[in-house]
Amino acid sequence: MNTRIRGLSGAIHLALAAGLIAVPGASVFAQQDRGDDAQRLEAIQVTGSRIKKADVEGQSPVQVISAADIEATGLGSIGDVIQRLSVSGSSLNTKFNSAGNFGFSPDGSGVGSGSTTVSLRNLGAKRTLILVDGLRWVSESSASGVSAAVDLNTIPASAVDRIEILTDGASSLYGSDAIAGVINVITKKKQDGGAARLYMGDYSTGDGKTQQGNISLGGSTDKFDFFVDLSYYDQKRISSNDWEQSRYPTPGVNGAVNPGAWSSATPNGRQVFAPADPTETFGGLCPIDGGASFCNLSGDGVGGFRPWTNAERFNFSPYNLLLTPSKRTGLFAQGTYRINDFVSWNLKGSYTKRESVNQAAPEPIFLGSEAGSGGLADFVGIDASNPYNPFGTIAAEGSFITRRPVEGGPRIFRQDVDTSYFSTGLNGDFSAGDRQFFWDVNYVNAENKATQTVNGTYNIAHIQRALGPIADCTAPCVPLDMFGGPGSITQDMLDYIQFIENDRSRQKLSTWTANLSGDLFEMPAGALAFAAGYEHRKQSGSYTPDSIVTAGESNGVPSGPTSGEYKVNEFYVELNAPLLADVSFAKHLDLSVASRFSDYSNFGNTTNNKIGLRWQLNDDLTLRSTWAEGFRAPSIGELFGTFARFDAQIQDPCNGATGQAGANCSTLGVPNPATFEQANSQISVVTGGNANLDPETSESLTVGGVYSPAWGADTSWSQKLDFEVTYYNIKIEDAIQASDAQTQLDRCVATLDPIFCGGISRSSGGNINGFDNTLFNLGKIKTKGIDFGISWLGNATSVGTFGASLSATKVTSYEAIATDSGLTEPRVVGVEVNDSAIPDWRATARLNWSIGDVNVSWSARYISDLTESCDTLAGFDNCSNATAGTNHLGATTFHDLRASWKLPTDLNIVIAGGVNNITSKSPPICQSCSLNGYDASTYDLPGRYSYVEASFKF
Repeated sequence: MNTRIRGLSGAIHLALAAGLIAVPGASVFAQQDRGDDAQRLEAIQVTGSRIKKADVEGQSPVQVISAADIEATGLGSIGDVIQRLSVSGSSLNTKFNSAGNFGFSPDGSGVGSGSTTVSLRNLGAKRTLILVDGLRWVSESSASGVSAAVDLNTIPASAVDRIEILTDGASSLYGSDAIAGVINVITKKKQDGGAARLYMGDYSTGDGKTQQGNISLGGSTDKFDFFVDLSYYDQKRISSNDWEQSRYPTPGVNGAVNPGAWSSATPNGRQVFAPADPTETFGGLCPIDGGASFCNLSGDGVGGFRPWTNAERFNFSPYNLLLTPSKRTGLFAQGTYRINDFVSWNLKGSYTKRESVNQAAPEPIFLGSEAGSGGLADFVGIDASNPYNPFGTIAAEGSFITRRPVEGGPRIFRQDVDTSYFSTGLNGDFSAGDRQFFWDVNYVNAENKATQTVNGTYNIAHIQRALGPIADCTAPCVPLDMFGGPGSITQDMLDYIQFIENDRSRQKLSTWTANLSGDLFEMPAGALAFAAGYEHRKQSGSYTPDSIVTAGESNGVPSGPTSGEYKVNEFYVELNAPLLADVSFAKHLDLSVASRFSDYSNFGNTTNNKIGLRWQLNDDLTLRSTWAEGFRAPSIGELFGTFARFDAQIQDPCNGATGQAGANCSTLGVPNPATFEQANSQISVVTGGNANLDPETSESLTVGGVYSPAWGADTSWSQKLDFEVTYYNIKIEDAIQASDAQTQLDRCVATLDPIFCGGISRSSGGNINGFDNTLFNLGKIKTKGIDFGISWLGNATSVGTFGASLSATKVTSYEAIATDSGLTEPRVVGVEVNDSAIPDWRATARLNWSIGDVNVSWSARYISDLTESCDTLAGFDNCSNATAGTNHLGATTFHDLRASWKLPTDLNIVIAGGVNNITSKSPPICQSCSLNGYDASTYDLPGRYSYVEASFKF
């Protein structure tokens, strides 16, 4: 555990951070001298302040995770480690299998396949600032958009010395994006000799084997420090077919067909149309209704047809993945050269290559106006001259023709992502009179570029030509069979209608920074310390879909190219003033203020301020509070993202609607609501950026205290006992997000209010064929809660040393309120919605035991219960409250166990092993989640994860 942060509050933060995760041993509870917490070995800079002075640590809530802590979790990504903290919310990770088969998020950021991001305070990854050694890291790109978030998989875990997590608004110190907080990854600067680590893990469910290893070399002389690390990570896939609850679109119903979730695109095909001759019934298959025949048919698999029923629907789930495969190779190196006693030069380079894969069921083909794809497919019918068409001309208008060509194989999305990062700088100190000042200048140039190759997708323009008129289908065109059963689509047909899609994206970051800090003059209670600096930043990003996609000829999810950039110049100043010292009720009372001016090239300027107060009453108790203004500029994807589509799992409230809902549905253009059933469980929603967005602004308040009682230190039963509590309250204005699509549709049908119905259109058959869900400044987001922490370290005894801790966060409220309607969006505390949740409580309890060279740790991770809507389960008896249309997700606890042993040899070898989720607890079934029957952003995968590892130094 790093000991440079020497103060009492620094020790508490280290101990509490250790309590959040399973750590190698009780040594993390480093005993610190009691008394004046200004003791230090050297002047350092701690996340939450730009001032290089140890005694300002403690004014803001900071948690610290060491390299040993990361290894002790058994996880291979620092993002996965941070996602387990109680202060983290739902965010992207490699358990998500969506890669464009559902489409694109409305913020222009793309899908982010294979990435791992972090959302502090449940406010989204785009409102959490990621730094590496105090400097910004480049945002991710997975060849599906321009993201505002950082993929933490691009930072090699083996190069990390510690992670400092500031859970406080910090725009006044670090600029845009630091609304929820800051994650500062501190990398290793040097190492004594060489080190190597080998690791292997496996899940009890399916495959999912993971192998990782790294080898590093470091050294130090009077003039030079260096560290070099080469790392490798390889995670295998787990099929959705390997877990009972993820084998079907609706979990918990034993494979029964749920029309609200299963697909109408089947290998046998479906044909919904009005025959050109209104008296033609095709042998009674198409009954006459209202004076004209109407067909709603399914192929029978052997060339014939039968009336369509929901029993025909397709189970797409077995093709999906519970865990996506990911392979990463990283090279990290940095060095520091001391030019003289007062100036040092540093150089750092990092390169990470990621290869990841997502998979989905064979791509369906939807044709006709009732498909509602919003593209060319809505205008494609089937000509009578098509040699496989037994029904005569099927016009596009009013028709719904589908087939899922399993002959073409599943959709496979392969991402190749390269992240390069280079930084260099000078730093040093100088004296002016009896004052010492510290300075640094830095330059960063970083790039994240990605390509995504998609196999198993189709060219809709070629499909249109292959369906006739036959006279237009000349070589290389091959007529297409949309009516035969599986196997009727030949290889020649596939060769003509399929194509390999290649998409690209790129993000670039360049920054220049300069900082100066030190003491200005003495005050009665101590020196007035300051920091000031300048930052110039340029960010650019682009997303370039395949030319066939751009031309609107792809059968898959359409999207357009995105490109943009902006520059910003920023100045900041920070002051820390000691107001009182060594008086009654105030051993120390410090006031800090900070302000940052930012001038953006694309929309103007802003100034954000922060005030902090730290009151150390005595050796035992310290109180602290901060008030901060926050700011987030719209990202490139949010501003410049062009038309794209998201195929959302939406339940149309006009399905079988009666009463007032039925009357409203008739007004909206549904011909017969009582018998209406949406053609497909997925509804195409138009997404995209908005060049007229305003920046987000915020105010945050934190109030807390740290109590380290004398009665719990150096006693017969305790070396150290610490308590910590922090209250937070964050309010965001002009929050940038799209309305929840399901909620908007429900409110439209319920009220007919143009606020909700605007942008939603229906075809002549009543199916939704247009749904505008682009970004706007929705309104306000408010959240507040309390963090708790307790840590204890016992005395060494004949049976070893014990330590224990408890860390918890209670979210007391969260709401997003739309300005135009004044109504609250559905994401609130205790509710599962859109594959994410905000649990009322998240907590981790931990117990450590060490004796000699053996360390054992146990941890329990608790997530409180949730509720969700289960409207899509009409007719099924697995909603816990069918009357209310809700389902209960019970409270869940995962138990982890780990042990390590330093071998009694001359070689410095440590072997370790552990089991995460040792009780094989399954995540609660989620009926509303889009894939795999559970929330992958909140819960562990089903089954145990066991691992062994060995590390040695030489």
